[in-house]
Amino acid sequence: MQLRYSFRLYPDTGQQTALAKAFGCARVVFNDAVRARGDARKAEQPFPTAGQLSTRLITEAKRTAERSWLGEVSAVVLQQSLRDAETAYRNFFASLKGTRKGPRMGPPRFKSRKDARQSIRFTANARWSITGSGRLNLPKIGAVKVKWSRMLPATPTSVTVITDAAGRFFASFVLDTDPAADAARMPDTDRTVGIDLGLTSFAVLSDGTKIDSPRFLRRAEKKLKKAQQELSSKQRGSKNRAKARLKVARAHAKVADARREFHHQLSTKLIAENQGIAVEDLSVAGLARTKLAKSVHDAGWASFISMLAYKAERYGRTLVKIGRFEPTSQTCSTCGVKDGPKPLNVREWTCTACGTVHDRDTNAAINVKTAAGLAVSACGAPVRPGAIPAQREETGSHGFPTEPRAA
Repeated sequence: MQLRYSFRLYPDTGQQTALAKAFGCARVVFNDAVRARGDARKAEQPFPTAGQLSTRLITEAKRTAERSWLGEVSAVVLQQSLRDAETAYRNFFASLKGTRKGPRMGPPRFKSRKDARQSIRFTANARWSITGSGRLNLPKIGAVKVKWSRMLPATPTSVTVITDAAGRFFASFVLDTDPAADAARMPDTDRTVGIDLGLTSFAVLSDGTKIDSPRFLRRAEKKLKKAQQELSSKQRGSKNRAKARLKVARAHAKVADARREFHHQLSTKLIAENQGIAVEDLSVAGLARTKLAKSVHDAGWASFISMLAYKAERYGRTLVKIGRFEPTSQTCSTCGVKDGPKPLNVREWTCTACGTVHDRDTNAAINVKTAAGLAVSACGAPVRPGAIPAQREETGSHGFPTEPRAA
């Protein structure tokens, strides 16, 4: 399977200028492609092909005075920008036809230089490389300093350079993992677990373990509020406002990074210790429309479950999602009698049929495991087959011992 490994970049002043120029050229080519498709639609003419757009918007445009500066960046960056536009239109039409899963997508929109995220992609044709000193050598940009947090397990096929709202630069490498190496890294186990996700406790396991919710956003609210107030008092268009905006973005980035690291470490621990994992298919979008919206977003359940999904696919584990309408909090995990709905303030209850005293969350986690068909696996029976297909996500810290840091 394909994964992304992200590392922090530290370009110098000249390299930052070159990267800004590459971001701008890629953005112009993307917008020109969207404009060309829109003009063809208004004129009721066939959409130009990718080859025609490449010739018109890149090859011929470089010879004109208005677009001559396109030749100052790598041609691969411009070609990949055209491919991004083609992919956006392909996804849009697939969404219209109903052949693409997920929420309905709109048509591609013009990119702006004020967008919080800018990116360019280099494939193998661009002849980028990693130098002996561990720097990332990019065409027409130079050798950029990289903060290597671990070794790459395989040779990357492409690298995407990204800048975020906080002004940070990242290199995202795409590579194919080795299934044999992953299997050796994660030996099989006969343990299974059910997980009940919540707000008071981020996760409660079927064995009774409770993992507290870090509440990264709630803990940083005071600092974020102060930074936002300083931003709102600055004059629009001033340099002080730009500095204040950067301060707010960095504060939010710090919260997001801490949450992502927590999700990675917990998901890796659960995957390493259990052969089968059961979770509830929560309606995060619906819960985000309630008065608990901020706490729901702060927990980041969807991100955590997606990490479990692709790690289960990578390491040969089984992830089972049960329906969100399964009465896990209403059913006694001992005798199976449905005791009825209960308000959220009831954290313990006694079964009227068998008299067992239940912790609400632990009982729900056991029922999640039972509903997924994993309850008998701890006794030696085979784990229910069929892993959830993994998505390509940005990977974070594994939590595994790694070799000495190197490029």
